[in-house]
Amino acid sequence: MLAIFIGLFIGIILPMQTAINSKLRTFVQSPFTSSMISFTVGTIYLAVMTLISGKSLFVSAATFSDNPWWIWLGGLLGVFYLTSNILLFPKLGGVQTVIMPISGQIIMSMLIDNFGWFASAVHPFGLTRLVGTIILVAGLYVTIVLPDQLEKKNTIEGEKTYVKEVWFWRLVGVLAGMISATQIAINGHLGTVLDSSIHASFISFLLGSVILIVLVGIKERGYKQITLAIGPGKAWWVWLGGVIGGTYVLGTVYLVPVLGTGAAVVIALFGQMIGGILVDSFGLLGAKKNPVVLAQIIGLIIMIIGVILIKLT
Repeated sequence: MLAIFIGLFIGIILPMQTAINSKLRTFVQSPFTSSMISFTVGTIYLAVMTLISGKSLFVSAATFSDNPWWIWLGGLLGVFYLTSNILLFPKLGGVQTVIMPISGQIIMSMLIDNFGWFASAVHPFGLTRLVGTIILVAGLYVTIVLPDQLEKKNTIEGEKTYVKEVWFWRLVGVLAGMISATQIAINGHLGTVLDSSIHASFISFLLGSVILIVLVGIKERGYKQITLAIGPGKAWWVWLGGVIGGTYVLGTVYLVPVLGTGAAVVIALFGQMIGGILVDSFGLLGAKKNPVVLAQIIGLIIMIIGVILIKLT
């Protein structure tokens, strides 16, 4: 019961991280600066957790020479995923910013499993996963397309540009999810190499922080924008995005050996959907309030059934 509660908790808080980082972006006026702050805070948090676990923060020279180059790409992919979510949130709202990346994660994770990419164990794409995928697509249609059709947005001439833009961002969300699944596979192998998932997460966050610090320094010509998030009227919780991201990582590290990978992923995804609904329905953490309609609830339930069939087989 405790493991299920933890899985739901870390899933629920993940959409809140996106809402927090999006609010931080409005202060610092840059998605990259917002991502840099989140990554840096998460890196410090995971550094402390790594030391508490008894592991060193450093990596031996042999680790670099004896392993494939791609095990160090997790940080770069994490930068793309986090920054994409910050850009997606004001465009799509909390629910769709959760479910579009989830769709990409499912697609990419099945490809990785089927072909054994990134030193992953091979799990062939069978009939049950095919049925689960069909159900997942049906759930996506009910959640995303059906509400628009019910409101007849697509029949309004003035909404055509809006619809095209929304679908562009939805596709970006799917791509971000595919990159996230790739990052998870890479970090999983790095965790095996380092004999510590927490240490691997710290390394991934550290590399992501370095990339963003360099990127922000070049693109924004300095770091003065950070001060825009400090002062009267600036919510203190905008600095907590990295802590939430680190907590999610630590939660998955605990859950996988207890529940197994499939069950841990399903419970966390269920939590993410709940979190997305809460953020949208109540406009939490400075988010725009987007009431969730019945069709979306039904679609999410259908999606959960599909995810269960995919992940638990």
